[in-house]
Amino acid sequence: MTTAAPAPDATSVRTVQPWWRDAVVYQVYLRSFADSDGDGVGDLPGLTARLDHLVRLGVDGIWLNPCYPSPGADHGYDVADYTTVDAQYGGLPAFETFLAEAHRHGLKVLMDVVPNHCSAEHPWFAEAVAAEPGSPARDRFVFRDGRGPHGELPPNNWMSVFGGPAWTRVADGQWYLHSFDSSQPDFDWRRPEVAEHFENVLRLWFDRGVDGFRIDVAHMLFKRDGLPDWPDPAAYNAYQQNQPEVHEIYRRWRALADAYDRDLTLVGEIHVPSVADLADYLRPDELPQAFYFDLLAQGWDASGFAASIDRGLAQIAGAGATITWTLANHDVHRTVSRYGLVERDPAALVIPTRQRGRIDTALGEARARAALLLLLGLPGSVYLYQGEELGLPEWLDLPDELRQDPTWFRSGRAEHGRDGCRIPLPWTTGSPAFGFSTTPETWLPQPDWFARYAAENQWAQPDSTLRLHAEALRVRRELRGALPDALDWLTTGRTDVLAYRRGRLTCVVVFGDEPFSVPGEWGSFVCASAEPHADGTMPGPSAAWLLG
Repeated sequence: MTTAAPAPDATSVRTVQPWWRDAVVYQVYLRSFADSDGDGVGDLPGLTARLDHLVRLGVDGIWLNPCYPSPGADHGYDVADYTTVDAQYGGLPAFETFLAEAHRHGLKVLMDVVPNHCSAEHPWFAEAVAAEPGSPARDRFVFRDGRGPHGELPPNNWMSVFGGPAWTRVADGQWYLHSFDSSQPDFDWRRPEVAEHFENVLRLWFDRGVDGFRIDVAHMLFKRDGLPDWPDPAAYNAYQQNQPEVHEIYRRWRALADAYDRDLTLVGEIHVPSVADLADYLRPDELPQAFYFDLLAQGWDASGFAASIDRGLAQIAGAGATITWTLANHDVHRTVSRYGLVERDPAALVIPTRQRGRIDTALGEARARAALLLLLGLPGSVYLYQGEELGLPEWLDLPDELRQDPTWFRSGRAEHGRDGCRIPLPWTTGSPAFGFSTTPETWLPQPDWFARYAAENQWAQPDSTLRLHAEALRVRRELRGALPDALDWLTTGRTDVLAYRRGRLTCVVVFGDEPFSVPGEWGSFVCASAEPHADGTMPGPSAAWLLG
């Protein structure tokens, strides 16, 4: 079976293939990357000082989580000012230095734009709360009168993504919509002033030299007109997201980006019911890229991975786009823990990518290493989340009193949230905060067992997960431009072994525990997540690349 990507419409691309079509981009959660000033919070000078790590790793670019001024209720996703950089991270001068240094090292830089909502401390929202109902200031947001005899009930039954009602009442009795935390009021994208504001934001940062944007919850900008009740408030609310009007916004954004004389990208974070829905955002005149979360959502199962890859290539390629693959980010449990989950805890509120239970860390690490080679061998671009290159597990036992994620509080402490994948990185051993900061008092604490994952040690270990990442990225770079955008699935004779071929490259993934004998005609080993046996058999679980 061959799954191929058709050639993009020639009118929608430049003569030279854009850098982002096959780039490997490294996601930096800035608060947890590297702290330069000893306040326990990562910052831009800290990132700049560690760029050599990313250059040595071999990535093509950096996606920077929000670093705008923010009260920090959702650690940057509650933006108070989209036009500058928070002093906590070094301010705009530190950003300009970082950007120049990243470009000097050949790294592209993507910002994170948050268009669905802002901070309750944004000047626009402060003005709206102080204004009269029905005023132009309130029209920038979704304010409505309440239901009930005295307006004491929310305007509809919508729920917040973080838990609890999606409405909060202000002093004069009206309610405002917040699809996330109450500190994050939703904009009303039916108001031209809102659209104009964000186009100006994009231009400002493009003019400063950034190479693209990741778009936070890109599917949620518009709500169904009239804001009707949804039949099942606990289920996916089709009235609260994925409305047809959003596509015109992205046509305008694509035209804005394409007007520049360099290749810029827009990457959507889009959660929709089907891959076909996702493909609608990737038409030639809309977003160049969107994360393919379907693969991330798969459990450790060969048939599930194969079916997801086929769905993605068939639907996304049909839109003339290449897939943007990822297995981890700042919102889900780390791959080592997801793939090492051998016994699930029962829970009233379970998000599939954040399930808890008994973890076999060694098994999870072996599977995560194998998944890396599967991912990097696929056609398209790949996004890696910081710390994945170290093989970090999720910190599932973070003390409850130290949790900061609003999901934890709004869910009534039922959903533990995302803090466990946001722990500050370990760089060295034998120093405060494992080299992350000069103070041991980091914004989220680090467990003692982080010492074994320190980057400095892993660079010195030939078989470390960090060295595996660097070697796989080196081979991928050497093959860049030489492999087709097509997959041929190979027959393995086993349901727990996948193998695909792209031109000279063959990728074999053993999902089970039993060794697999690789046919000699498939080529010679060039990279493996676990050392093949002397007779050429692969241990399980593991993955390998062969060149023919």
